[in-house]
Amino acid sequence: MFRKAVRSFLQKEIAPDYSNWALHGGPPREIWRRAGELGILGIQVPEEFGGAGVASFKFNTILGEESQAACLPLGGFRAHMDIVLPYLLEYGTPEQKRRWLPGVATGETILAIGMTEPSAGSDVAGITTTAVRQGDEYVINGAKTFISNGISADLIVLAAKTDPAARRQGISLIAVEGDRPGVERGRNLDKIGLHSQDTGELSFTDVRVPVENLLGTQGQGFVYLTSNLPQERLSIAASAQAAAAAAVESTVEYVKNRKAFGTTIGSFQNTKFELAACATEVHTGQVLIDWAIESHDRGELDATSAAMVKLSATEMQGRVVDRCLQLYGGYGYCIEYPIARYYADARVTRIYGGSSEIMKVIVAKSLGL
Repeated sequence: MFRKAVRSFLQKEIAPDYSNWALHGGPPREIWRRAGELGILGIQVPEEFGGAGVASFKFNTILGEESQAACLPLGGFRAHMDIVLPYLLEYGTPEQKRRWLPGVATGETILAIGMTEPSAGSDVAGITTTAVRQGDEYVINGAKTFISNGISADLIVLAAKTDPAARRQGISLIAVEGDRPGVERGRNLDKIGLHSQDTGELSFTDVRVPVENLLGTQGQGFVYLTSNLPQERLSIAASAQAAAAAAVESTVEYVKNRKAFGTTIGSFQNTKFELAACATEVHTGQVLIDWAIESHDRGELDATSAAMVKLSATEMQGRVVDRCLQLYGGYGYCIEYPIARYYADARVTRIYGGSSEIMKVIVAKSLGL
C-alpha cells in the first residue's frame, strides 16, 4: 500500500513539474507539505507527534526505489528522513521532540545536517565551527558546505566544537533554526548531477542559540554522528542499487527498439553480454541490500558491514550505469534520456556519506590493518 501511494505521488504530483525543480534549485515548499500530508515524511515519527511510528527502514527504501525507477530522485527527502531525523528521534529530549517533530512529519520543518566544512570533509574531527557557551546560550561561528537541503532548511543539526582545543571529544550537536540572526545561506551549488536537489553553503556569524537546543550530551557529537552512519550509508547504497536496476531496465527497453545495421541493437551479441553482466551485478547487489536492510531493522548492521555495503553498491552503480550508457551511443550523452541523468547523478554516491576510499579504510581496520 505504501509503495502504491508513493508511486501515485510520483506520477501525479512530482513528474509534471520535476524538470522545473532544476531551474529553481530544488523542490517547492508545497511538495514537502504534500509529502507530509500523505504520511511519507513522517513514517518514522512517533504517532504522538503526528507520524506513523513505523521503525522499519523498508519504507524509506521503498521511497528510494520508486523515485529512482521513475528517474525522479528525491535526495532532499532522503536526507530529511534517513540522515537527519534519526538524531532528533534518538537524542532529542521530550520537549525538543514536541517542538520539532510535528513540523518534520508535515513537511513544514525541512531538516539538514551541517557537518562538512570547506576544509573538513571526511575528517569530521577537523571541523572548526565553534559553539561557545555564554550563559544560557551558545554563540556559533563557522561555515559549512555541501549541505543537502541547506538553502531551504528550517532546522539544521549542526556539528560544532564546544571545546575547540579537543578533536573528537570536543564536538557537540546543536539544533539551529534557519531563521536565527547570523545564519546566512550562500550559493546553491551548481553540481554535475542532482540538479533538482538543493545543496548549499551555510555560514554562522555570532548566531545565538539557547542551550536547550543541544542534542544529547555536550562533547558526544562525534559518537552520535558515527552511530548514525550505518543508516546513512545504507540509505545511499539502497538508492544506488535502485538507480542501477532502473538503468538496466530502461536500457533493455531501449535496445529492443533502437535499430542499427538493419536490426535492433538488442540482437547483437555484445549487447546481450553487456546487459547480462549488468543484470547479474544488479541481482547480486539486491541480495546484499536486502540482507543489510534486514540486519539494520534488527539493530545488527555494524559500521564495517555498512561500509562494505556502500562501497559495493556505489561502485557497482558506477560500472553498470556507464556500461548501459555506452549502449545508447550518442543519445546516451543527451540529458533528455534518463540514462544521462542516471550517469550524472551516480558519480557523487562514491563521494558523499564517506568516500569509497574511506569505506576501504574502515574495512581494512576490521582486518587488523
